[in-house]
Amino acid sequence: MENMAGQMDAGVNPKKYRSIFISDIHLGTAGCKADYLLDFLKQTESENLYLVGDIVDGWRLRRSWYWPQSHNDVVQKILRKARKGTNVVFIPGNHDAFVRPYVEHDFGDIQVHDEMVHETADGKKLLVIHGDEFDVVVKYAKWLAVLGDGAYGVALKVNDYFNWVRAKFGYGYWSLSAYLKFKVKNAVQFIADFETALAEVARKRDIDGIVCGHIHHPEIRDIDGVLYCNDGDWVESCSALVEHADGRLEIIYWMGPPSYIKKEIEDKICVSSSSQMRGSRKSMALLERISPLLNIFKSKASTSG
Repeated sequence: MENMAGQMDAGVNPKKYRSIFISDIHLGTAGCKADYLLDFLKQTESENLYLVGDIVDGWRLRRSWYWPQSHNDVVQKILRKARKGTNVVFIPGNHDAFVRPYVEHDFGDIQVHDEMVHETADGKKLLVIHGDEFDVVVKYAKWLAVLGDGAYGVALKVNDYFNWVRAKFGYGYWSLSAYLKFKVKNAVQFIADFETALAEVARKRDIDGIVCGHIHHPEIRDIDGVLYCNDGDWVESCSALVEHADGRLEIIYWMGPPSYIKKEIEDKICVSSSSQMRGSRKSMALLERISPLLNIFKSKASTSG
């Protein structure tokens, strides 16, 4: 894991990778961490750049227009990379499905495909898809997915307020929505089912592994002999999947690992301890102390939304 945000000056050479996979940027929404993504794009270079869906949030833009300069800067930076020779591939997701009628076409120097098979430097073949077609809610009950998207947007607003309060107390960034998804039993089961379904797709195609996005849960793991990789998102974890020159794959958290991952590490180290008060549990203690203030923020978010 790496956390390189703010650690490179403008005069320092960018970190070079063979391939970078990013998804779920959700440009056009207030929850998009465009400034962090722009920083990441400025400080990295790669031969291949895969945009693995939900780059632009067409669902939200249809309801209300939101497009600050930072979102335009991200688009311009990607276009500039493509012009300078980076192989940029755009694989639309469910939120930018309006691009899907144009697959197998090029937009300037950017290729648009439904899916791609990427071969790593060490010879592994990886199927690259967004993954929404394996989400039964999106596939069979889009109205429910849109409803959930609205609630998710409110949660992200609350999360921004929450992190403002955390900063006042001297705490670092913490993703409330990521923590809740990780802790809620049904959400955890959904993630597990999604990962298993995607791994099965690769197995049936006799491919070594799969790279996807969609569920905003960065992961690299072996599922019964199939390499499953999820490149995360840029609204919660600010993460990307990168391939090094030797073919090694790694998840980069640009703002540092989320608290639930830190908690997993702590649990392994302190498995025999019954008095832990670190990571996520420390965050929850803070949440309890300032819950009256958060209720005001929630009320304000629901009124403005």
